[in-house]
Amino acid sequence: MSMQKKGIMKLCSFYVSDWHLVTMLLPYISKKVNEETKIATILKDDIKNNVETLVQKLNLKNEQKILDIDWNSKNGRKYTNINNIIESNIGNDILIVVNGDKEYIKSVNENIDKYIEKNIKKIEKTNTTIKVVDCYEIVEFNGSIIEILDNHDKILNTAGEKEISEVFEDYTKKEKVEELEFKQQ
Repeated sequence: MSMQKKGIMKLCSFYVSDWHLVTMLLPYISKKVNEETKIATILKDDIKNNVETLVQKLNLKNEQKILDIDWNSKNGRKYTNINNIIESNIGNDILIVVNGDKEYIKSVNENIDKYIEKNIKKIEKTNTTIKVVDCYEIVEFNGSIIEILDNHDKILNTAGEKEISEVFEDYTKKEKVEELEFKQQ
């Protein structure tokens, strides 16, 4: 079952440096802040200084709300941390930005998925929508981009949320290919 059908959407994003990550995220975060979306970060490494520097240069109207987001690293591998993030924002649109190495992102997503599975009725009853943006450093993940794309619903880049096929024109989701092969047999 697609996570998107449950009010849960997974996005992926690729960056080449912390500065590129912050430059790509800030316009999207600014838009989501204006939409009253609750934003949480689960970052392996701090990007607070980069965010502060760039926010000051951009002169955004919602500057303080963006700076109030916790841009420091935290242990997202603990289920209780994920539970606290989502529980404290239930009933709202929630955006969770995840960043780190492959194992860190995988572990965080497993805990998010575990929370969602245990609490799907509460999430649906309160009309909570959850978007998870997994941010991958392109150098580290270059060899497994197809695998990453297959596990996400959309992609986030400097132009905002996009269908994966808009960014990677020749990409076909693995489950769609398998579905087509099955129908042809």
